[in-house]
Amino acid sequence: MARTTGSHSDITGPRVRAAALKLFARGGYAAVSMRAIAAEVGVQAGALYNYTPDKQTLLFELMRDHLEALLCALPVPRGDALAQLEDFVAFHIRFHADRPDEVFIAYMELRNLDEENFAEVERLRRMYENRLENVLRAGVDSGDFAVKDTKIVTLAIIAMLTGVNTWFRESGRLSLDEVVGQYWDMVRKAVSAA
Repeated sequence: MARTTGSHSDITGPRVRAAALKLFARGGYAAVSMRAIAAEVGVQAGALYNYTPDKQTLLFELMRDHLEALLCALPVPRGDALAQLEDFVAFHIRFHADRPDEVFIAYMELRNLDEENFAEVERLRRMYENRLENVLRAGVDSGDFAVKDTKIVTLAIIAMLTGVNTWFRESGRLSLDEVVGQYWDMVRKAVSAA
């Protein structure tokens, strides 16, 4: 298939992904057409198929790549369960603070994935959740945490931390460091055995 004169896959491909990310986050996957993505990029609709086979693949790749980047960026566990939990809280908030569109899509567009793509995204999400749940289990085993159901607490903590980028703004009342500190205090109190 011939490429459009003047197009560059290393430039246009990322622009297609950025446009899809922006439009999916703004209007929802179901409401966005390939034609709308093409218009945002400034190419003909047919040209998009040089970069992605279809809209479903585009959505899946955005979600998969976000989760893979998240998993790759996770810090190496250090210290006891309390230190590992503190690191997780800080990491989660900081990693997601400047990725609101990726976070919105990763959590709100799961329903639009086909069965195979959903299974892969769920597998990656579980890997991330398991990292936190393992920390909570270690803290329960050591007597540092008082948690009855580590799975529920894992999901509750992640939901609470993920909510930060729905309201946090760099120009707001609190710095990101202050937000991380306050959230760490809330999480620590929520799991504390003391």
